[in-house]
Amino acid sequence: MAEPKYHRVLLKVSGEALAGDKGFGINPSVVKEFVKEIKEIYDLGIEVAVVVGGGNIWRGQVGAEMGMERSQADYMGMLATVMNALALQDTLENLGVPSRVQTSIEMRQIAEPYIRRRAIRHLEKERVVIFAGGTGNPYFTTDTTAALRAVEVDADVILMAKNNVDGVYSADPKLDNTATKFDELTHLEVISKGLSVMDSTASSLSMDNDIPLVVFNINEPGNIKRVVLGEQIGTTVRGK
Repeated sequence: MAEPKYHRVLLKVSGEALAGDKGFGINPSVVKEFVKEIKEIYDLGIEVAVVVGGGNIWRGQVGAEMGMERSQADYMGMLATVMNALALQDTLENLGVPSRVQTSIEMRQIAEPYIRRRAIRHLEKERVVIFAGGTGNPYFTTDTTAALRAVEVDADVILMAKNNVDGVYSADPKLDNTATKFDELTHLEVISKGLSVMDSTASSLSMDNDIPLVVFNINEPGNIKRVVLGEQIGTTVRGK
Protein backbone atom coordinates (compact mmCIF):
# COMPACT_ATOMS: atom_id res chain seq x y z
CA MET A 1 0.00 0.00 0.00
CA ALA A 2 1.16 3.52 -0.80
CA GLU A 3 2.59 5.70 1.94
CA PRO A 4 -0.04 8.22 3.16
CA LYS A 5 0.45 11.73 1.79
CA TYR A 6 -0.97 13.34 4.93
CA HIS A 7 -0.42 12.30 8.53
CA ARG A 8 -2.66 14.71 10.44
CA VAL A 9 -5.89 15.75 8.75
CA LEU A 10 -8.78 18.05 9.58
CA LEU A 11 -11.97 16.61 8.12
CA LYS A 12 -14.81 19.10 7.59
CA VAL A 13 -18.25 17.59 7.08
CA SER A 14 -21.51 19.45 6.70
CA GLY A 15 -24.49 18.63 8.88
CA GLU A 16 -26.53 18.02 5.73
CA ALA A 17 -24.22 15.14 4.82
CA LEU A 18 -25.26 13.36 8.04
CA ALA A 19 -28.94 13.63 7.11
CA GLY A 20 -28.59 11.73 3.85
CA ASP A 21 -31.67 11.59 1.66
CA LYS A 22 -33.87 12.56 4.61
CA GLY A 23 -32.59 16.12 4.33
CA PHE A 24 -33.12 16.73 8.05
CA GLY A 25 -31.92 15.23 11.30
CA ILE A 26 -29.36 12.48 11.81
CA ASN A 27 -29.57 9.40 9.62
CA PRO A 28 -27.96 6.53 11.60
CA SER A 29 -27.02 4.47 8.55
CA VAL A 30 -25.38 7.47 6.87
CA VAL A 31 -23.44 8.33 10.03
CA LYS A 32 -22.26 4.74 10.37
CA GLU A 33 -20.98 4.62 6.78
CA PHE A 34 -19.22 7.97 7.24
CA VAL A 35 -17.58 6.76 10.45
CA LYS A 36 -16.40 3.59 8.69
CA GLU A 37 -14.59 5.87 6.25
CA ILE A 38 -12.90 7.64 9.17
CA LYS A 39 -11.93 4.30 10.68
CA GLU A 40 -10.26 3.30 7.40
CA ILE A 41 -7.79 6.15 7.60
CA TYR A 42 -7.48 5.87 11.39
CA ASP A 43 -6.34 2.28 10.89
CA LEU A 44 -3.59 3.59 8.60
CA GLY A 45 -2.17 5.55 11.53
CA ILE A 46 -3.54 8.91 10.39
CA GLU A 47 -4.31 11.45 13.11
CA VAL A 48 -7.86 12.65 12.53
CA ALA A 49 -9.66 15.78 13.70
CA VAL A 50 -13.23 16.51 12.63
CA VAL A 51 -15.28 19.71 12.41
CA VAL A 52 -18.97 19.10 11.84
CA GLY A 53 -21.69 21.54 10.80
CA GLY A 54 -25.24 21.68 12.10
CA GLY A 55 -27.36 22.45 9.04
CA ASN A 56 -29.25 19.17 9.31
CA ILE A 57 -30.78 20.37 12.57
CA TRP A 58 -30.84 24.15 12.42
CA ARG A 59 -30.35 26.65 9.60
CA GLY A 60 -29.75 30.35 10.17
CA GLN A 61 -32.21 31.09 7.38
CA VAL A 62 -35.00 29.68 9.55
CA GLY A 63 -34.07 32.10 12.29
CA ALA A 64 -34.04 34.99 9.81
CA GLU A 65 -37.54 34.07 8.64
CA MET A 66 -38.68 34.09 12.26
CA GLY A 67 -37.20 37.54 12.72
CA MET A 68 -34.67 36.15 15.17
CA GLU A 69 -31.61 38.16 16.10
CA ARG A 70 -28.57 36.84 14.21
CA SER A 71 -26.43 36.06 17.25
CA GLN A 72 -29.22 34.04 18.84
CA ALA A 73 -29.72 32.03 15.65
CA ASP A 74 -25.98 31.38 15.39
CA TYR A 75 -25.80 30.09 18.97
CA MET A 76 -28.61 27.67 18.18
CA GLY A 77 -26.56 26.47 15.21
CA MET A 78 -23.59 25.89 17.50
CA LEU A 79 -25.74 23.67 19.73
CA ALA A 80 -26.79 21.69 16.66
CA THR A 81 -23.14 20.94 15.87
CA VAL A 82 -22.72 19.50 19.38
CA MET A 83 -25.57 17.05 18.78
CA ASN A 84 -23.93 15.91 15.55
CA ALA A 85 -20.54 15.61 17.25
CA LEU A 86 -21.96 13.38 20.00
CA ALA A 87 -23.59 11.14 17.38
CA LEU A 88 -20.25 10.82 15.58
CA GLN A 89 -18.41 10.08 18.81
CA ASP A 90 -20.82 7.35 19.87
CA THR A 91 -20.66 5.68 16.45
CA LEU A 92 -16.84 5.87 16.38
CA GLU A 93 -16.52 4.26 19.76
CA ASN A 94 -18.99 1.52 18.83
CA LEU A 95 -16.50 0.65 16.07
CA GLY A 96 -13.61 0.64 18.53
CA VAL A 97 -12.18 4.04 17.65
CA PRO A 98 -11.38 6.17 20.75
CA SER A 99 -12.57 9.75 20.39
CA ARG A 100 -13.09 13.00 22.23
CA VAL A 101 -15.54 15.84 21.66
CA GLN A 102 -14.28 19.33 22.43
CA THR A 103 -16.67 22.27 22.42
CA SER A 104 -15.87 25.94 22.08
CA ILE A 105 -18.74 26.68 24.49
CA GLU A 106 -18.28 24.87 27.79
CA MET A 107 -20.60 21.90 28.39
CA ARG A 108 -18.56 19.97 30.91
CA GLN A 109 -21.20 17.31 31.56
CA ILE A 110 -21.07 16.06 27.96
CA ALA A 111 -17.78 17.18 26.40
CA GLU A 112 -14.40 18.71 27.07
CA PRO A 113 -13.89 22.44 26.60
CA TYR A 114 -11.66 23.22 23.63
CA ILE A 115 -8.04 23.41 24.77
CA ARG A 116 -5.49 23.46 21.98
CA ARG A 117 -2.71 21.58 23.77
CA ARG A 118 -5.13 18.93 25.00
CA ALA A 119 -6.51 18.47 21.48
CA ILE A 120 -3.01 17.94 20.09
CA ARG A 121 -2.23 15.47 22.87
CA HIS A 122 -5.37 13.48 22.04
CA LEU A 123 -4.28 13.30 18.40
CA GLU A 124 -0.82 12.14 19.44
CA LYS A 125 -2.47 9.48 21.65
CA GLU A 126 -4.36 8.18 18.59
CA ARG A 127 -7.77 9.56 19.49
CA VAL A 128 -10.10 11.14 16.96
CA VAL A 129 -10.94 14.67 18.10
CA ILE A 130 -14.31 16.16 17.11
CA PHE A 131 -14.53 19.94 17.39
CA ALA A 132 -18.06 21.20 18.06
CA GLY A 133 -19.68 24.54 18.78
CA GLY A 134 -18.09 26.39 15.90
CA THR A 135 -15.63 29.06 16.98
CA GLY A 136 -17.82 29.88 19.96
CA ASN A 137 -18.70 33.23 18.41
CA PRO A 138 -21.65 34.28 16.25
CA TYR A 139 -21.12 35.49 12.67
CA PHE A 140 -18.53 32.78 11.96
CA THR A 141 -19.26 29.63 9.96
CA THR A 142 -18.03 26.10 10.60
CA ASP A 143 -15.85 26.55 7.50
CA THR A 144 -13.96 29.21 9.44
CA THR A 145 -13.87 26.84 12.42
CA ALA A 146 -12.27 24.18 10.22
CA ALA A 147 -9.59 26.57 8.97
CA LEU A 148 -8.92 27.89 12.48
CA ARG A 149 -8.64 24.47 14.11
CA ALA A 150 -6.49 23.17 11.26
CA VAL A 151 -4.02 25.98 11.89
CA GLU A 152 -4.14 25.52 15.66
CA VAL A 153 -3.47 21.77 15.64
CA ASP A 154 -0.99 22.02 12.75
CA ALA A 155 -2.97 19.80 10.37
CA ASP A 156 -1.38 18.89 7.04
CA VAL A 157 -4.59 19.46 5.09
CA ILE A 158 -8.27 20.30 5.34
CA LEU A 159 -10.46 17.61 3.77
CA MET A 160 -13.70 19.28 2.71
CA ALA A 161 -16.27 16.48 2.42
CA LYS A 162 -19.12 17.68 0.20
CA ASN A 163 -22.56 16.15 -0.18
CA ASN A 164 -23.05 14.98 -3.81
CA VAL A 165 -20.47 17.43 -5.19
CA ASP A 166 -17.19 16.01 -6.53
CA GLY A 167 -15.08 19.17 -6.51
CA VAL A 168 -15.05 22.88 -7.23
CA TYR A 169 -16.82 24.14 -10.36
CA SER A 170 -16.90 27.48 -12.15
CA ALA A 171 -20.66 27.56 -11.44
CA ASP A 172 -23.28 25.33 -9.86
CA PRO A 173 -23.23 22.21 -12.09
CA LYS A 174 -26.82 21.42 -11.12
CA LEU A 175 -27.98 24.73 -12.57
CA ASP A 176 -25.43 25.42 -15.32
CA ASN A 177 -24.56 22.75 -17.91
CA THR A 178 -21.50 24.74 -18.99
CA ALA A 179 -19.91 24.66 -15.52
CA THR A 180 -16.37 23.30 -15.58
CA LYS A 181 -14.56 21.49 -12.80
CA PHE A 182 -11.21 22.68 -11.49
CA ASP A 183 -8.52 20.13 -10.64
CA GLU A 184 -6.34 22.69 -8.85
CA LEU A 185 -6.75 26.24 -7.58
CA THR A 186 -5.13 28.56 -5.08
CA HIS A 187 -7.01 30.12 -2.20
CA LEU A 188 -6.46 33.51 -3.83
CA GLU A 189 -8.14 32.28 -7.02
CA VAL A 190 -11.07 30.95 -4.98
CA ILE A 191 -11.51 34.37 -3.38
CA SER A 192 -11.01 36.41 -6.57
CA LYS A 193 -13.34 34.20 -8.64
CA GLY A 194 -15.99 34.21 -5.92
CA LEU A 195 -16.19 30.41 -5.90
CA SER A 196 -18.40 28.89 -3.22
CA VAL A 197 -15.89 26.57 -1.58
CA MET A 198 -15.47 28.11 1.84
CA ASP A 199 -16.47 31.52 3.09
CA SER A 200 -13.93 34.28 2.45
CA THR A 201 -12.76 34.38 6.07
CA ALA A 202 -11.94 30.67 6.00
CA SER A 203 -10.20 30.96 2.62
CA SER A 204 -8.11 33.92 3.79
CA LEU A 205 -7.11 32.12 6.98
CA SER A 206 -6.11 29.01 5.01
CA MET A 207 -4.18 31.09 2.48
CA ASP A 208 -2.33 33.11 5.11
CA ASN A 209 -1.24 29.92 6.88
CA ASP A 210 -0.48 27.92 3.72
CA ILE A 211 -2.98 25.13 4.49
CA PRO A 212 -4.08 23.09 1.45
CA LEU A 213 -7.70 22.07 0.98
CA VAL A 214 -9.11 19.07 -0.88
CA VAL A 215 -12.78 19.22 -1.89
CA PHE A 216 -14.37 15.86 -2.73
CA ASN A 217 -17.61 13.89 -2.71
CA ILE A 218 -18.25 12.20 0.64
CA ASN A 219 -20.92 9.94 -0.87
CA GLU A 220 -18.39 8.00 -2.95
CA PRO A 221 -17.16 5.12 -0.73
CA GLY A 222 -13.41 5.14 -0.11
CA ASN A 223 -12.85 8.75 -1.12
CA ILE A 224 -11.38 9.85 2.20
CA LYS A 225 -8.79 7.07 2.03
CA ARG A 226 -8.00 7.92 -1.60
CA VAL A 227 -7.33 11.54 -0.72
CA VAL A 228 -5.11 10.64 2.24
CA LEU A 229 -3.08 8.27 0.06
CA GLY A 230 -2.50 11.08 -2.44
CA GLU A 231 -4.82 10.03 -5.25
CA GLN A 232 -5.99 12.96 -7.39
CA ILE A 233 -9.72 13.24 -6.83
CA GLY A 234 -11.96 16.26 -6.43
CA THR A 235 -10.26 19.66 -6.37
CA THR A 236 -7.09 20.62 -4.54
CA VAL A 237 -6.84 24.22 -3.34
CA ARG A 238 -3.26 25.19 -2.62
CA GLY A 239 -2.26 27.50 0.19
CA LYS A 240 -0.21 29.74 -2.12
